[in-house]
Amino acid sequence: MEYIYSAMMLYSAGKEVTEESLTAVLTAAGVEADAAKIKALTASLDGVDIAEAIANASVAAAAPAAAAAPAASAATEQVVEEEEEEVSEEEAAAGLSALFG
Repeated sequence: MEYIYSAMMLYSAGKEVTEESLTAVLTAAGVEADAAKIKALTASLDGVDIAEAIANASVAAAAPAAAAAPAASAATEQVVEEEEEEVSEEEAAAGLSALFG
C-alpha cells in the first residue's frame, strides 16, 4: 500500500511518478524499497490518467455505501417482525396454559 500512497503523494505534489521518485519517497519514509514492486507500479501507471482514476474510484466507492443503507433498514425490520412473532407465540402458550391450569 505504501507504494501506491507514494505515487499518489507524488501526483498530488505535481511531480512525475518515476522509479527514482518513488524510491526517494519510500526511502524518506523509512521503507525499504523493493525495486520489482516499484517497476511494476510505474509500468501499471504508464498511460493512466490518475485524476480520472481517482474521480472514478470516488464515485464507485459512494455507490455501495448508498446501497447498504436500505439493506440495513430491511434487516432491522425483519428482526422487529421476528421479535413480534416470538411474543405472539409466548402469549398463545400462556393463554393455553391458563385454560388447562
